Amino acid sequence: MKEIVFAGGCFWGVEEYMSRIEGVLETSVGYANGHLEDPTYEKVCTGNTGHAEACVVKYDENVISLEELLKKFWEIIDPTIINRQGNDIGHQYRTGIYYINEQDLDTILKSKEEEGKKHSKPIVTDIEPLEVYYEAEEYHQKYLKKNPGGYCHIKL
Repeated sequence: MKEIVFAGGCFWGVEEYMSRIEGVLETSVGYANGHLEDPTYEKVCTGNTGHAEACVVKYDENVISLEELLKKFWEIIDPTIINRQGNDIGHQYRTGIYYINEQDLDTILKSKEEEGKKHSKPIVTDIEPLEVYYEAEEYHQKYLKKNPGGYCHIKL
């Protein structure tokens, strides 16, 4: 099993979308690559913590490759917009790919290059190692499964 962390606006939709992909074994949402220890949703929403709302994706690389997972991720975001996806605006809603395994970086950069050919503006999606991750509060986990009518900027 491998892991990657995606930030694509509100983490509810990213998690729900990723959870439906064959080969994805587990997802959870939380706060990535910020400077505040033990952040809460309320603190992250201030935009002052440096954290991005993010989704950890654990997947079986024998079923789905990282390349395919990245293609699916690029489909649900606009990688050319800074700090916004859909109606969600703020630093915590930036897009990002936070890798855990350094060996994944080449694949991620090649994927970004391919995605860049589809856009007239530059891609601004963070591509960084995962420095820190705090799991979000329980009520955010599997939120759209618990609340099927909940807000989502991603067409599911």
